[in-house]
Amino acid sequence: MTYNQYIDSENQAYTERYQLASGRVTVVNAETNISLKLPEELSSYFNQTSYFLMQTCNAYSLASSGTLGQMDILALQNLNQSLYKDIKADNYKQSYANPVFAAERLGKEYSTILSVLYTELRISITYAFEKRLSALVPLLELYIQVYNILEDNPSAIKEVQSAIYYYFFDYIDIMETSRMKLLLEPGLSPVKDIIMEKDLSEPSYLYLFGEYISENELETSRYLSTLTEDKIKSLAKTFTEGYRKGFEIYRIDLSNKKTVNIRYPLGFERIVKEAVHQFKEMGLEACIYMACHSLIYRFPGGRNGCYGSSANRQYNYDHRMDCSVIFDKAFADRRLNAKRKAFENYKKEALFYSGIAVMETFGEEDFTPVDKNEASRFNKKQQKQYKDYIAAASLLTNEFIPGDTTSFTIIAYPVPGIGKDYKEIFNETIKVNTLDSFMYERIQTCLVNALDTGDYVTITGRGQNITNINIALSPVNNPLKETKFENCLDDVNIPLGEVFTSPQLKGTDGLLHVTSACLDGLVYNDLKLNFKDGVITDYSCSNFDTEEENKRYIHENLMHQHNTLPMGEFAIGTNTTAYKMGQKYNISHKLPILIAEKTGPHFAIGDTCFSHEEDMCTYNPDGKEMKCKENDFSRLRNTDPSHAYFNCHTDITIPYNELGDITVHQNNGGLVKIIENGKFVLPGTEELNKALDF
Repeated sequence: MTYNQYIDSENQAYTERYQLASGRVTVVNAETNISLKLPEELSSYFNQTSYFLMQTCNAYSLASSGTLGQMDILALQNLNQSLYKDIKADNYKQSYANPVFAAERLGKEYSTILSVLYTELRISITYAFEKRLSALVPLLELYIQVYNILEDNPSAIKEVQSAIYYYFFDYIDIMETSRMKLLLEPGLSPVKDIIMEKDLSEPSYLYLFGEYISENELETSRYLSTLTEDKIKSLAKTFTEGYRKGFEIYRIDLSNKKTVNIRYPLGFERIVKEAVHQFKEMGLEACIYMACHSLIYRFPGGRNGCYGSSANRQYNYDHRMDCSVIFDKAFADRRLNAKRKAFENYKKEALFYSGIAVMETFGEEDFTPVDKNEASRFNKKQQKQYKDYIAAASLLTNEFIPGDTTSFTIIAYPVPGIGKDYKEIFNETIKVNTLDSFMYERIQTCLVNALDTGDYVTITGRGQNITNINIALSPVNNPLKETKFENCLDDVNIPLGEVFTSPQLKGTDGLLHVTSACLDGLVYNDLKLNFKDGVITDYSCSNFDTEEENKRYIHENLMHQHNTLPMGEFAIGTNTTAYKMGQKYNISHKLPILIAEKTGPHFAIGDTCFSHEEDMCTYNPDGKEMKCKENDFSRLRNTDPSHAYFNCHTDITIPYNELGDITVHQNNGGLVKIIENGKFVLPGTEELNKALDF
């Protein structure tokens, strides 16, 4: 069954409800134009939001009739701009999606819940383009219910909150089942249909996804259309081979798997189309779905699925914690039950799921958000409940899709917004992603052998960087056959270029400092993290005017609302070619963490790299088994699993130009210098300095 056949069949049960709901939305718009049944401020809100929903209903008509696919690029651009116009930077000042404007116009009592409601309504764009009446109709009906409540009693804000709460509470079974279907059923993907069936030689197809389309997506697609078929195949091969090598290295049987989930930013369809073919040759069918923007699926680390540019990153930041308006323990329990039922219904398909293959981009302008008091956010009680839910959901997923039975790969490319040198940077990135694996294996084996002799490692900063930290190394029982560090080459984590370990927490003490870092899309200036026995005891940055604002910024975004986090990883990056690219084109601050972590020592806060995979046997190219995969927290996985994981992992890199020394301390008092004044001095690693001498 094709997606169109499936959705046409499903929609039959919702057609009458859709006609009633969409008609009522039109009436709401007319009523708020000509009458004042509601107070003026509420009438204005419903007038603006009903007009938006009329636009999405029009988009549904275009999609369901087939007209959308026949429109020329100018008409498609106009449609795209009209759907996202309200939240773009200039218009956002007068949008009810803006918590500040909503508070000014509606008052504090109404503003948060109604601003969140309008933001939730905006996911109707995706539902319309995918012709999914099963999702669109309940959302329209929720809107009408809220309008009716306030029309009868403009003060009934608690009833509005209850209506929104029970919309999610009642429909969460359908929502979780829908997401599970998209993850595990490769035949029901409107996204894949566009990729595989449309003409990708000119970019009008991009507007069929329903996402906001910027110049980055358009120019990426246009540039890739100029590359030869052999070049596209080569780019896709780097991606898919990295994925295959992950199973090889971790000794997981890929032949037992049937599906792979591809996640990528729009514009890269030519590469993705070829990757779909290459994965099929491995016996894997690709599942590809749009990122879901609903408040229950938002998370700080980014978007999960296929996505376009953000029409306004401040808008996304303002609404990152919208789930707080409905979240409590009862909803968390209800959602966990719904997730379990969905997994049980797809238990067989989950066994055949192999993991994720991810493409990322870099090159957008730096973004430091405005922290608005009017934005929704979790209170302290909710913070704990939400963390408990995330932990339970992670364990549930691992129950049905064990981490030691899947793998992944991740790769990144620049977007045209990186500047005038885009094409040169794109080609340099290809070079960075395809360096000589054999050379790096030899060099990194020298590093691992030296590090294995140590009890702890000291890292210091240079110049304005005041880092001074000791990293305690876990011991191994048989140094001839076991190692403390993994030798990371060109497999799951592209590009190659690091050796890493899970530090021993006790004895890991000191200050980690970076003068500036972009982490999960947010900039941190003068970031300082203090560690004692491997956990963060204090933190600060200089983004905002007050210490309180800076600490809240770190706590909510970098700490993921945990009061403390352990150091989950210590690594030494060796990809000096990537560092040279960053310096040459003045884009070091724009490099994604995937590349940036290879351009100096890096330190991850949160879980280790081996979360849920601690008991897997992994080996370096020299045959030594990597043994240092856990810490005092992850050791609780079998006795107290709810406290074993933090469900976050954020890498923080000290670039070579801010790096002083890296010194290995041996138990006999001996010292081994790895890096001195930012240069590699360990015998066998000097070749890495060639890229640093420019």
